[in-house]
Amino acid sequence: MPRGASPKREREYEELKTKFQRSGRYKGRAKEVAARIVNKQRAQYGETKGEKRKDREGKSPDRDLPIPRYQHLTISELKNKIPHLSSVQKRQVRSYEQKHKNRKGVLGMLQKKAA
Repeated sequence: MPRGASPKREREYEELKTKFQRSGRYKGRAKEVAARIVNKQRAQYGETKGEKRKDREGKSPDRDLPIPRYQHLTISELKNKIPHLSSVQKRQVRSYEQKHKNRKGVLGMLQKKAA
């Protein structure tokens, strides 16, 4: 794992590596695959240096959205926030979601709330 990874990510890496080795998947590549999976998650949740730098510089793709740190929120976290948005804000979120993550659960919530 790269330096700076949180203890949670280290634990996930070890669990994945052990799971792959026990099951015989990815013979000889269990460490590599586990590291790639965990690093992908780190990037997705803004835990890498590059993602943190984008946030500091104000270059995150979600900077103009009405929900702070939108790209790091899960669908269940968004369920509480979407009902409080205006119709214009919901259109902004729908547009971002379609261009970036395209999560069916979020788009479905936005569709229901707009109708």
